[in-house]
Amino acid sequence: MGVVKIPVIESIDILLRPFTLNDAEAMYNNWASDSEVAKYLSWDAHKNIDETKFVIANWIDQYNSTSFYHWCIEYVPSKEAIGSIGVVHINHNENSAEIGYCLSRSYWNKGIMTKALRLLVDYFFSETDFDKLVSYHDNDNFISGKVMQNAGLPYRQVPYLLLKAVESVTVPLQTFLGESTTVCVLH
Repeated sequence: MGVVKIPVIESIDILLRPFTLNDAEAMYNNWASDSEVAKYLSWDAHKNIDETKFVIANWIDQYNSTSFYHWCIEYVPSKEAIGSIGVVHINHNENSAEIGYCLSRSYWNKGIMTKALRLLVDYFFSETDFDKLVSYHDNDNFISGKVMQNAGLPYRQVPYLLLKAVESVTVPLQTFLGESTTVCVLH
């Protein structure tokens, strides 16, 4: 597999595009420094803009790899970076990708993340060789589960599942994720 070229993916009101260093201020101000946004994520809220610049620079370097898929979510009407979405883990044995996302609180409950997730599902199943997409959320973050459900992933307490062309499968997650985690799998 060669270097992944991150495409720009468009809808009427959002644009998924590669990050640039010019996004640092918006990312820091809109979501990266917000502890409420970071509450259920694998990273802590950024303490200063230099931390955000470092993260973006790292992502930009990774755009030259064979397996890095990460987009800035730009709100088209304001041309402002408002969130991020992308692959946080690839399981090569299962040919699957785990999707993670975060969004500025100012844009919560407007359907934006659902649109972004739908765009990525369409992209991954039409333009890549992945057989399965997975996304997790803490059960206390039920809104993230609603995003998954509204993006077309049927709700299951543990886990969420949707097959690309076949049928649903349930995998008990308590054994390796703990009771407070829900997963969404797309085949």
